[in-house]
Amino acid sequence: MNWQTLTDWRQLLNWPGPETETVVWLTQVFVVVFCTVATNFILMRVIDLIDHLSRKTENLWDDALLEAARVPVRLLLWVVGLSVAAEMLQSVSESAIFEYVSEVRRVAFIAIIAYFLTRLVSNVEHNLVNPDRVEKPMDKTTANAVGKLLRISVLITALLIILQALGYSISGVLAFGGVGGIAVAYAAKDLLANFFGGMMVYLDKPFKVGEWVRSPDRAIEGTVEHIGWRLTRIRTFDQRPLYVPNSLFTTVVLENPSRMLNRRINEKIGIRYDDWRVMPDIVAAVRQMLIDHQDTETDYRTLIVNFDHYGDSHIEFFIYTFTKTTDWVRYHEIKQDVLMRIMNIVDEHGAEFAFPTRTLHMHTSEPGGRDDEMEDDDVEDDGGDPPPRARRKARRGNRNRNRNRNRRDHRQGWKGEQDQETGDDDGE
Repeated sequence: MNWQTLTDWRQLLNWPGPETETVVWLTQVFVVVFCTVATNFILMRVIDLIDHLSRKTENLWDDALLEAARVPVRLLLWVVGLSVAAEMLQSVSESAIFEYVSEVRRVAFIAIIAYFLTRLVSNVEHNLVNPDRVEKPMDKTTANAVGKLLRISVLITALLIILQALGYSISGVLAFGGVGGIAVAYAAKDLLANFFGGMMVYLDKPFKVGEWVRSPDRAIEGTVEHIGWRLTRIRTFDQRPLYVPNSLFTTVVLENPSRMLNRRINEKIGIRYDDWRVMPDIVAAVRQMLIDHQDTETDYRTLIVNFDHYGDSHIEFFIYTFTKTTDWVRYHEIKQDVLMRIMNIVDEHGAEFAFPTRTLHMHTSEPGGRDDEMEDDDVEDDGGDPPPRARRKARRGNRNRNRNRNRRDHRQGWKGEQDQETGDDDGE
């Protein structure tokens, strides 16, 4: 290797050829690679400076653009530098591998542009749903759906352009896709059903990420974590993931409690029958308490407090009202406060809450009454005195028959009086 040829620097400016000395074209390749690395370093510092200045602005597009271009620009610079170095090597070498440099470069350029566009779409999507970047953030489900469609469009377009750059006929590919699409659609009908089900979820928006959903038709209840094109992931309240195919949402009834305007309090309360005289005062006091309560919505929602029902051991009134909050924990705190105030109102009016009771009236026969007379009559005998043993046996038989008859009379009398007295129980 003759290093003295490097003294003539003008040889380094000429494009290498088969007659170029090895030391010259090696130096040229080294210079190209070194310039690529140096330019890459300087370009990154420039992008960091521009990014620092753009963060002071409120425009979300410049941040998304710079962040999307950070990696693709570096890749583009490396592709240019390495392709130049590869072409230099091709001019001094007869290896067949360098014949594909131009095709690889075109494919790399297309892939880098597609990569840049997908990153730009993702960054814009993130900025549009970020409340720190925009005053009215876009719905996350909608932004996610639009972002997925744009990224899929970019990837499909890039793939077709790459096929065209490699010499394949796009029209033939599209024709094959049209003919084979029927068979593919039939074979993947479940997959397509899930895809269109996901599209309907994105368009109709029956729920979005973070909302609580449940279905009375299926065992589906929880918080939506992710909406995909095939599956929707729901986290149940016991923290188990539930994966639901999107096609199911087109056939089942779905309830979205997260979009309720208020939560309802519907309770029935019973007091003793002895306190029926203060029932109107209790009902009026409870109604006024609910109207004055700061956490109940009585201006635009139904409020009902009325005597409602005669129970077995109590008289019953019910309350029907709504809270202003929809938060689950706060709702139970408000409901507890309302129920405690009702207990105080009942106590202030001198009434008591009823608990299940029953009064039983037992029928008993008086000594020396009708049963004893019947026993004496039964032992009388007009045909003479039987032997003592026979008299004792007959007397015992009469007593047993009278006892059985007396027991039947007692049971029938107790049952009849119980049926009459059941409606008069006073809850004591």
